[in-house]
Amino acid sequence: MKITKMETLHANGGWRTLSFLKVTTDEGLVGWSEYNEGFGAGGVTEMIHKFAPTAQTFDPREVGRMSESLRATTRISTGALTHQAVAAIENACLDIKAKALGVPVYALFGGPFRERLPLYWSHCGSFRVWRGEIFEKLGFEPVRSLDDIKKLGQQAVKRGFRAIKTNPVSFGGARAFNAGLRIAPGWLDRHMTPRVMGEIEDLLTAFREGIGPDTGLMLDLNFGLRPEGYIRVAKALERFNMFWLEIDIHDPEALALIRRSSATPITSLESIHGVRNYRPYFTNYAVDMAVVDVPWNGVWESVRIATLADAFEVDCAPHNFYGHLATLMSAHFCAAIPNFRIMEIEVDDVPWKDELVTVAPKIENGELIVPTTPGWGADVNEEALKKYPAKAKY
Repeated sequence: MKITKMETLHANGGWRTLSFLKVTTDEGLVGWSEYNEGFGAGGVTEMIHKFAPTAQTFDPREVGRMSESLRATTRISTGALTHQAVAAIENACLDIKAKALGVPVYALFGGPFRERLPLYWSHCGSFRVWRGEIFEKLGFEPVRSLDDIKKLGQQAVKRGFRAIKTNPVSFGGARAFNAGLRIAPGWLDRHMTPRVMGEIEDLLTAFREGIGPDTGLMLDLNFGLRPEGYIRVAKALERFNMFWLEIDIHDPEALALIRRSSATPITSLESIHGVRNYRPYFTNYAVDMAVVDVPWNGVWESVRIATLADAFEVDCAPHNFYGHLATLMSAHFCAAIPNFRIMEIEVDDVPWKDELVTVAPKIENGELIVPTTPGWGADVNEEALKKYPAKAKY
């Protein structure tokens, strides 16, 4: 089997761009993957096209060999954009291989270990505060007060979600807390102020009142603080019985120090690329749970990361900040590993999200039903991509 064509396509995701790779073969099989172009510096699309001539020299079913060979060509500049571009190609070829065999992708890795995946509502309340005007136009109820936060928590429980994850928000109109991901006033300082700490505690109190004692409560601080700030927050949140505190820091020893300093469970690693880069975090016992980004790493590499995590008695959860195809890709990863914990999903999103795939993910009572059809269980609807063109050019 040979690859005859590799195409990148993009769609309007409302507040973001949704990007896809289509790989066509000489036997008529088509493989799809979703990747992330609109976050950070961009450039993944360009890297995919640079890799395309080399990728087309391989049988797409030789996924591991292809991925390792492509990574070898960038070993001197490994990670980041190059790793994400290889992952996009790897994921599309996994879709082809599974379709050629007539099996779901998880079957390539010995799965499924489970048929239903518990979900948590990601950015619960956060987006409706940060991007209130956009989400109100999309038809979502506004979140303008702590009472609205409490009501949103009640809705999450009613819909069956096992947990909710939020971020620091301020109802004053501007973000008082900077996640360290963009240039903004004070973005270099990364210090916790008494005001922001008070807002966080008020926010979590409202959510805990809404979700009750049995639903998991998560807070994501991204790269917003230095170790001493994360430690202060982790200690302050012990009274909330958190499911986890999620943070990002590219220092395994510092992360291990944070974890040892509090009883609050620490989760991290969504921005790490490749099994070798995960290793020092596990050997330093830096996390209670490891987050793995499937579009960034590829399912094959992600399963290898999960296997290493399992050797250190660490559970894994996917970073799923994307569209429906990426959700299905992450679902196959979750079904293929024994040490899965819980799956992230974006609930507040554009109403045309379902149209972009041929079969939308099936969710019942806060659980995603793992597909049983070949490949990912869905393809991209190219007519819908034309209907909702991306705002940016790639």
